[in-house]
Order: sequence, then structure tokens, then C-alpha cells
Amino acid sequence: MLRKQPDLAAVAEHSAEDILKLLETTPRGLTETEARRRLVQFGPNEFVDHRRFSPIRAFLGKFKSPMLILLIAAAVISGFSGSVIDAVIILAMVFASAIIDFVNTYRSERAAEALRDQVKITAEILRGGEARERRVDRVVPGDVVALAAGDIVPADSILLEGKDCFVNESVLTGESLPVEKIADGAPAATAGQATATARQASRVLYMGTSVVSGRARAVTVRTGKATRMGEIAQRLEAPGAVTEFEKNLNSFSLFLFRITLFLVLAVILIHVVLGRTGFFNIFLFAVAIAVGLTPELLPVIVTVNLAKGARKMAKGGVVVKKLQAIHNFGSIDLICTDKTGTLTEDRITLIKYVDGFGKESESVLTWGYLSSLHVTGIRGTLDHAIQAFRKIDSSDWRKVDELPFDAARRRDSVVLAKGSEYVLIVKGAPEEVLKVSRFYHDDGHDLTDSVTKQIVATYERLSADGYRVLAIGTRRVGQREQYATDEERDLIFVGFLAFLDPPKATVKATLKKMEAHHVGIKIITGDNELVTRKIAGELGLPVLGVLAGEEITGMTPRELQRRVERANLFTRIAPEQKEQIIRAFRENGHVVGYLGDGVNDVLSLRAADVGISVNNAVDIAKETADIILLNKGLDELIEGVIEGRKTFANTFKYLMMALSSNFGNMVSMPVASLFLPFLPMTASQILLNNFLYDASQLSIPFDRIDTEFLKRPKRFDIGFLKKFMLVFGPVSSIFDIATFLILSFVFRLNAALFQAGWFLESIATQALVVFVIRSSQSSFRSRPSPTLVVAVLGITLAAWVVPFTPLGASFGFGRLPAHVLWTLGAIVLGYLVLVEMVKHWFYRRWGHLIER
Repeated sequence: MLRKQPDLAAVAEHSAEDILKLLETTPRGLTETEARRRLVQFGPNEFVDHRRFSPIRAFLGKFKSPMLILLIAAAVISGFSGSVIDAVIILAMVFASAIIDFVNTYRSERAAEALRDQVKITAEILRGGEARERRVDRVVPGDVVALAAGDIVPADSILLEGKDCFVNESVLTGESLPVEKIADGAPAATAGQATATARQASRVLYMGTSVVSGRARAVTVRTGKATRMGEIAQRLEAPGAVTEFEKNLNSFSLFLFRITLFLVLAVILIHVVLGRTGFFNIFLFAVAIAVGLTPELLPVIVTVNLAKGARKMAKGGVVVKKLQAIHNFGSIDLICTDKTGTLTEDRITLIKYVDGFGKESESVLTWGYLSSLHVTGIRGTLDHAIQAFRKIDSSDWRKVDELPFDAARRRDSVVLAKGSEYVLIVKGAPEEVLKVSRFYHDDGHDLTDSVTKQIVATYERLSADGYRVLAIGTRRVGQREQYATDEERDLIFVGFLAFLDPPKATVKATLKKMEAHHVGIKIITGDNELVTRKIAGELGLPVLGVLAGEEITGMTPRELQRRVERANLFTRIAPEQKEQIIRAFRENGHVVGYLGDGVNDVLSLRAADVGISVNNAVDIAKETADIILLNKGLDELIEGVIEGRKTFANTFKYLMMALSSNFGNMVSMPVASLFLPFLPMTASQILLNNFLYDASQLSIPFDRIDTEFLKRPKRFDIGFLKKFMLVFGPVSSIFDIATFLILSFVFRLNAALFQAGWFLESIATQALVVFVIRSSQSSFRSRPSPTLVVAVLGITLAAWVVPFTPLGASFGFGRLPAHVLWTLGAIVLGYLVLVEMVKHWFYRRWGHLIER
């Protein structure tokens, strides 16, 4: 009985017969009974746990935020203290935030599940000698799988038999050229030189790779999480890097918690030391101040901002999987991406067909066309580009044999016949074709050293221009049934085919837009430097520096951090080096967005602040990404960045509100309570003030953003917020104390009138200051949205009416005379004017702290 999934490399060392014995299977496959037993033993053939979305678990998960926990604690304390209405208000805001976030998550997960259900991947499996299409998640170790061109390899397997079997492993390696797989483990042409490792690799098929051509039969060795792809997925299960936004929001919550706890304890302790009576009222007063200090609307503001941004981005073809990623989008100052499909059309095009001296040659095009038409071992993007360029009459030619491409020769050959004429056409890397060439031109001139130098110079010019180049050579051969690679000799060198992947027409404008918004771009590619430089030049992207993969190998992390800053083109980069580059940029303080769509990209997607994938990416890339683009391109990305900056701006406005007049008012009240024979405001009055203030801020997510603010990436800087609090909090406190002195010692008001006066001054300064601090520009230049104006002025007016209504009497407010109201209005106006003046000084001195 097979007890565990064996080691793939160890199994690959054995013969096909021994492999079947080790896996306790046969060439006819497993029996249905044994397959069911192994499915129970080893589990489904999946490397990602596609557990059905649990609405309850997802909803409860929204309450892990430190801010929500703090608010729930405040509500519980308020409830047990008798302030049930206040507790209900706080909890309503908490649940509103959680529900909005949950609804967006629910929609995204349901859409993802629907897509997964639509895609039922199958494989042809032999069970008891019967071949039948079965779902790949039912494949088990020991299953015999039949594969043909276009099939996805369902599990890590060993090739038992095959013919012209070429497999595309780019999802794992990033290399676009398919790899030949041979059952006995070594190509005939190179068997003598092949090492044991090479022989093993050439017969191993990995889960998720695809068969490009030929047919094969393989036996599965490892399934699910035990596969190579599954091992990559396991690395993704480790906790991801905490994003800048999440880290700073948690730090901000902890910072507020400490201040709140200190003030509550200080108020209670001081009143006890002073021997004040009515401990329960003092306790309620302290709790109310705590609630007043706590920005309970922050989760709602954040979530509404994010949901609004997500809806807008969805209209532009950007699906937001994780709402927090929108904020991180706004902070991005670097986007790392491959060039294919992002900067280019992802459409290889034949551009030139020239002889060895650079002159256009129909002969080169004809022989290249005939070769690409009859190649079956590999028909890659270059062959398709030749076929798409122009149709040439090939009806007189028939295929006799083929010598498939391999990595050692770096060329392929076909033998074609027309009547009694037999021609070998060789197509491949220019240096390899030149090695086996002896003549040039159809009339057979000798390929002398001087001519060879001219041909090499032509090749180098094409490469320097960024072309991907293939060489063509031909030779007349005799008629026989089968041909070998030793026929590739004494060729007539015909010329070169040069290809380009054209740049997207819209990218130039997009790059200018990115530059205007201070977002840099780093190209990370497996292509060579010449091709990458050519594309960069055509797009008008200055080459600041180039760093090649071979240079990165052996670098220390510190050295890599230094070198990446001097380069914007990264060439010949291996998949594991992408992650190193991303982490180096993050260590240098950048906020990085990474665009990737293959399995080799998933660790980089995980390492970036914002992982971005595309709709046609492999499943594991889409699972890992924060953002999915319906169309691969930079246009959508920069729009996402701008939308992220808008949500950041409106969230930051609310935080600055909480740390200016709101904080100042809540700090002033404990101070005033030490000198008054009564409380400046009762607990219920403070909570009414807080509720009305919060209601006025619900329109912040719909406010306009200054164009200038969107030009640069911003950072969530705790130091900036602390300085803002230490500057604007005291400004608010100065006017609060002035109000306290005027109401108490000038007008000599009783408790009910004093509390009404301070309530009106407090709500007006807290709410109206948003018109000043919403922008770093002059308040007369930056126009707020009509929604914000109506909401703030409407709530403030309603609050000023409250003391003159029965509701005001129930809260213990007295009716203030007109001269007191005019005085309070003057105090509020003076406060707004001073904040406007201080604001300009503050941003000149510390505005750089939130700039990247």
C-alpha cells in the first residue's frame, strides 16, 4: 500500500517499469477502488484551499480592528453606566462600518466563487485501462495521464512515453521557450553529455505547466500541496507583510487609546483627590470624554471612502479584492512591471527580413515561412508572427521530416520536398546557425572570415535596435526516410528575420501622467538589455540605469538596496530575484505596486504593498493579488493610484478634525471642571455633541480634492498627526478657555446656561473647522463639495437650535440670551480665522512629512 507521496527527483532516477512498481500502479492505471482510497488518503489535488465563503466568519472577522475593539469597549462601558442610548449610537456606527465592509467583501467573494465554478479543468485519466476525462482535483498519485497539445499537466508527474512532447514551463520559470520532454530522460543528440540531473529534469512534468506539442503518457507522483506549485502556495500561507496603511492606522488607534486612558484616569483621580462628590456622575463624565476623544466615525469614514473608490474603479475595469489596497494605491510611488502586455501590445510582429548584409530579401521570408509552417515540435510566438506577416504559396512543398528544437542546438530544422528536390531548412539563434554554415547566397559563395564579420555586424545592429533575431540557413540533401542532426552542416546562410513586440500607443501619454503624479516605473523583465532599451526608447522612458540578473546573484541585501535605486531597467531577471527587488525597494522606504500574472510572480505579488494581477492570470496569482485588472495596462493603474489618493485625502481630513478642535474641546473640559462648581457639560450633553459632530462629518467621503494634493504620493505619518494635534489642539483649547472665562466670569451664567453656551461653541468650532483644514491651500481658493457644505452647515444650525427646543430642556440646556449668542458667534469666527493663519505656517514647516 502506498503510504506517502514519494520524492519526485528520487523517482525520476528509475526506469519506467520501476517507477510504476514504486507507485504501486500499472500502465493501465489504478483501479477505481484504489483511486478512491488514495483520494481519501492524500486529499483532493488542490494547492489552494477553496473553502466556500462563510458569511458569518467573514462578518465576525471585520471586528478584529483595534479601533472597532476600542469603540465596542466604550459602548459597553457606556451601557453599564446607564447611558444606553449612547451605547446604542456607538454600536450602530461600529456595525454600520462592519456591514459596509462586509457587503463589499461578500460581493467580491461570490464573484470569485462563480468564476471558479465555471472553470472545470479536466484531464484524460486511465483507470483500469479505460481513458476518461476526469476533474483534476480527483487525480491521485499513481494515476496514468494521457496528454496532448493544449493540455494542462494536472500533477507533478514522470513521463512514461512520448513523441515530440514540448512543455511550456513559463508559469514556473518565466521562460517563454518550451522545454522538450523525453521519456528515457535524455535527448538523443546530447545523451552523451547529459548529466543525471538533466536527464531527470527532461522527464519530469510539473503541475500547471502546459503541453505545447506532441503526445505523451505520464504517471502522477505528487499531487495537491506536495507539488512544486503547491510548495509555492504554502509559502503564501505565512502572514503577509503589513501594509503601510494598516500599520499606521493600528499605531494611530493605539496612540488614541493611550491618551484616552490617561485622560479618563486623570479626571477621575483629580476629582477624587479634590474630594468632589457624585462619583458616579464624575465617572460618566470621564467616560463621555473618552467617547468624545474616540473617533468612532473613523471606521465608517474609511469604509465609505474605500467602497466609493472601489465602485468608481470597477467602472474603469479595476476589480478591488481588498478594500485597504485602495489606500495603499494612493501611497504608491513605484510600480514594478514586466514590459510584455503592459508597455507593449503583447503581440510579436515580424518587422524585417534581410540577408546577411542588411538588404531586404524575399528569399529569407520564403524559407522562414516554409519552416514555421511545417514545424510541429514548437510553434511559438515567432512562428505565429511569420505566418501572420504574409501568406506564401507552399502548395508545391511537402514535409518529409523534422528535427525539433532543443536547448543545446538552439535551432530547429525541417526537411521539405518539391518534386525530386529535398531541402533542409534550419532556423534558430544566429550564432548557432552561423556555426554550421559554410556558404552565403543561393549561388554558394564561400563564407569567408571577412563576410562572416559583416554578417555578425548586421546581427549586432539588429540586436542593438532591440529586435529579436532568428537566422535562416538551407542545404540541399539527399532523399532518405529519416534525418539526424548531423545533417545540419555546410549550410547556405540566407539571412535574418527580425521581430518586435510593438509598444502600446497609449503608454507614452500614460507615462507622462505617471510622471506628473510622481509615480516611478521599474521594468523587471526576463528579456535582454538591448530589447528592453529599445522599448524604453520608443516610449520616451529615460534609461537611468540597468541591472542584470547575473549581477544580482551573490549581492548582499544591503548592496541590492543601494543598486536598485540607480536602475529603472532590470533585465534577465529570474523569478526569485523579482521578490528580492521588491523587498529592496520597500526597505528603502518606497510603497510598491507590482503587476504580475504567472505562478513565478506570486511571491512578488505577496511582497509588494499592492499586488496587481489581470483577469487572464493563473488562479494562484489572482488569489494572491489585491487588485485585478480586466485589461492589462498602465492606464488603469494610474487611475487607481489617483483614486487611492482621493480616499486617503478624505480619510486624513477626518483624522485631522479629530485631532484639532475635537481633541482640544475634550481636553479643555476636564480642565474647566476643576474650577467650576458643576460639570462643564454632562455626559449626555457631551455624547449629543459628539453625535451631531459625527453626523456633520459623514459627507467627508464625498468632498472635492485639490488637484495639487493628488500630484504627489502621500504617507500616513503618525509624527505629522501628533504635531497637528499639538499645534491645533491648543489653538482650540485657547478659545474654549476664553469661552469658559466669558461665560463664567463675564456673563456669570448658571449651570444650564453655561452648559448650553459651551455646547454651542464646541459643536460650531468642531464642525465648521473642516472648511479650513480640509485643504492646505487658502480656504477661499479650495472649494468644498456642495454635499459637505449642506451637511456641515445644516447640522451646525440644527445644533444651535437644540437649546431652544423641548429636546434641549430634556438634556438640561437653558435658553441663552441674544448677546451671549452673538459673543459665541464672534468667538467661533475668531477661532476659524486663527486656524486659517496657523494652517499656512504649519504646512510650510511640516507639510513635507506626509509627502513622499
